[in-house]
Amino acid sequence: MTSNIKPKTIFTGDNLPIMRGMNSASVDLIYLDPPFNSNANYAAPIGSKSAGAEFKDTWTLDDVDNAWLDLIETKYPALNRVIHAAMTNSDKSYLIYMAARLLEMKRILKDTGSIYLHCDPTMSHLLKLVMDAVFGKRNFRSEITWKRATSTQKGSQHRSLRWGNNVDTLLFYASSLSTSLSPERELTESEVTEKFKRVDENGRRYYDDSAHIWSSPGMGARPNLCYEWRGFVNPHPSGWRLSRERLEEEYQKGNIVIRPDGKLERRKYLEDYKGTSYGNLWDNILPTSGNERTGYPTQKPLALLERIIKASSNKGDIVFHPFCGCATTLVAADRLQRDWIGIDISAKAAELVVARIREDQGLFRDIIARTNIPKRTDLGNIPRYNASENKTRLYGEQEGYCRGCGVHFEMRNLEVDHIIAENVGGTDHIENLQLLCGNCNRIKGDRGQEYLVSRLNKD
Repeated sequence: MTSNIKPKTIFTGDNLPIMRGMNSASVDLIYLDPPFNSNANYAAPIGSKSAGAEFKDTWTLDDVDNAWLDLIETKYPALNRVIHAAMTNSDKSYLIYMAARLLEMKRILKDTGSIYLHCDPTMSHLLKLVMDAVFGKRNFRSEITWKRATSTQKGSQHRSLRWGNNVDTLLFYASSLSTSLSPERELTESEVTEKFKRVDENGRRYYDDSAHIWSSPGMGARPNLCYEWRGFVNPHPSGWRLSRERLEEEYQKGNIVIRPDGKLERRKYLEDYKGTSYGNLWDNILPTSGNERTGYPTQKPLALLERIIKASSNKGDIVFHPFCGCATTLVAADRLQRDWIGIDISAKAAELVVARIREDQGLFRDIIARTNIPKRTDLGNIPRYNASENKTRLYGEQEGYCRGCGVHFEMRNLEVDHIIAENVGGTDHIENLQLLCGNCNRIKGDRGQEYLVSRLNKD
């Protein structure tokens, strides 16, 4: 699906209504570094590049949260159960906040897309369950541990109560089996020389991988891989490593060679080598320092984002960060020739995007700063929300009951209304519509359904 937002756009405001205005399946890669429910408030120091940027990472359960939970319970029972597993009201409030936003991220992510959620031990265990419920457990790919500090914690005269905390977690999920990943890094020149020690008659570097021609006896009997090929046969019932067709294909490519001494040699050439995998323990990316440091309280290093973007996107893809803070993700995406979209609650973020990319690239990019909610263009020709066919269909689905007070009415006494209000990104598609009696509709006004549920619960 085509994006309805121009590349290199930074939004200021709550990311939930802005995401509701984004077209479905329009983003290739999402990285989010949300608040962690750490029960702390953060602010950049005066005089730093990020001075004026701050956010509160403290959560309390209120009536609106409970109303949101009612809405989630109706459509997403598995997600609802995860939220109820939270041990405290603060955790539950935080998970409700995150669940509403992750559901939108799932909608806007392409079928080939990837999402990385950055968190710490405060909530990583619960966020993993939320991600399983939203994106599907089978789409979980990796839990990456990033060692963000070289030391653990400062020395103290007091008795230690815990091990030092010097790692963060990245939860990587794919949209589907169509999602690709390139988790390898290129070898250095010295690593190439060390690994690919041999040179063939055409000057191509390779290493001898002959140990992987035959299956070892310890792998057990494999009758389907026991066959004769060009006069060769494994004397053990474990057979070959490759099928007959694949073995012949490798021979024709020159990757399997019959040497002058009559022995087989399997060659792995440098030109075919993708690189060595980073694995899921990243201990070679240090925190920001020097000129890269902006003073933003939770700034992540450019090298971290560059690794993610290189592995899970291609040039021209759209990278999206809904909590973009000091713009590190957007700067990294711009460096790597990806398009990007960012959102942050603080207006300071928009200033930092322009300043950092100008400083990084040495020129002014056509960056668009917006505060309004975008309008989706992917819904096609749908009727206006209060069309008669919508009212008739909804009356049948609700069996004549008001979605607010629960009282039964004749159809003429019910009114079509939005579940998610138009002014926060709600659309006219039927899944976002409901029938309310006149009194409930007046109470709700131009707010979301969660407000109505909260008000009715109070009364």
